[in-house]
Amino acid sequence: MFGFFRKHHAKNKIYISDDNEPSVLTKKLMATIKNAIDTSLEYEDFARMTEISVTLTNDAIIHEMNRESRGVDRPTDVLSFPVFDEDFGVGRAILGDIVISYETAVRQAKEYGHTIEREIAFLTVHSVLHLLGYDHETSAEDEKAMFDRQEMILEIMGLPRKKETEKSVK
Repeated sequence: MFGFFRKHHAKNKIYISDDNEPSVLTKKLMATIKNAIDTSLEYEDFARMTEISVTLTNDAIIHEMNRESRGVDRPTDVLSFPVFDEDFGVGRAILGDIVISYETAVRQAKEYGHTIEREIAFLTVHSVLHLLGYDHETSAEDEKAMFDRQEMILEIMGLPRKKETEKSVK
């Protein structure tokens, strides 16, 4: 297993690990993940110091996790595990865990005609919004609110979605 800990912004501790053999985690991908998290939190005006972990994994592992956590017997692209626990010892908000299937992200990037970095950014932003309490599966209004936020954050990052390839994560 290949893992990193780096403090991106002074307020955010972002732990990134890679369960893939061989590792798929590059410096560029790490920077993309950190930027997606920081930009999402800044866009949402989340001022607390935070802690988030991100794991890149494969379809087999995320399939098992999806079955165990959601009762859905298939792989998925991303799972979010919100914690939101205030660590009063250091005043850091532990938001939760993000698990991304790198295999699925590669397929989706090819399908939608963009880079793996853009796909990982999209999945990371989507998941951070879940960690903050947004849910696109509760109503059409909630879905629109969440997806509008995703679009704005990705535009701020310089990664707007091509309108002809628009998709949603379900």
